[in-house]
Amino acid sequence: MPLVSVVMPVYNSATTLGAAVRSVLSQTHVDLELLVTDDKSSDDSMDLLMEFARQDERVLPASAPEQGGAGRARNLAIERARGDYIAFLDSDDMWLPEKTERQIAFAAAGSAPLTFTSYFKMDADYAGESTDFVPNGRVIAAREHVDYRAMLVRDYIGALTAMYDRTVLGTRLMPEMRKRQDYALWLSIMREGADARGLREPLAVYRSHQAGSLSSNKLSLVRYNWELYREHEGLSVPRSTRALAGAAWQSLRNSRI
Repeated sequence: MPLVSVVMPVYNSATTLGAAVRSVLSQTHVDLELLVTDDKSSDDSMDLLMEFARQDERVLPASAPEQGGAGRARNLAIERARGDYIAFLDSDDMWLPEKTERQIAFAAAGSAPLTFTSYFKMDADYAGESTDFVPNGRVIAAREHVDYRAMLVRDYIGALTAMYDRTVLGTRLMPEMRKRQDYALWLSIMREGADARGLREPLAVYRSHQAGSLSSNKLSLVRYNWELYREHEGLSVPRSTRALAGAAWQSLRNSRI
């Protein structure tokens, strides 16, 4: 069975971290390692992670040498990975129990080195576990096939569902950017000719952020998207403008679900 390395950045996430970690440990595909990087949290996140590690040897927490943001925390975890696949989950989201098993089978059947799935949205104050999550009809549906040109117009890949085949693509780190590192990674992989395949079944649960938070303020991402298009991808001003419009439309559409 392939080993899956699950990458999780953590910063002051004690209130949601437990459910996120348990959603990984309850996967029907048991051959995995959970690589967690704590980005200098000031709450009890690291203590909680150490307790999980004592109970399950698959949980491998580490503390970042200095605070560097989610992208750097993810890269520190990727650098420790031993798995055939690299998958991503943030500390406030959850996977449904069969997510890993179904996605590995999907990737193998389609010979796809980069895959993603549909996912549910839940309210910020959801206090349940992945094992008792009841489908709520709030689904961000995965597109079945995405190439580089399509991804330039819109980021179709939910990071909490993304998984890449390390045996095919090698170890791929996220670019050192303040925001949108995940989008930049998918683009860098696809720019080289690897298309992404989407599994329509919703297999993860995304926690909607409270109004007023940085993540809920869609305008805060405009600058980072623009820098990604212009500096990372080298797009012209007209192409960057079209891409930015697509990103804004996607953000507005998803926020209504």
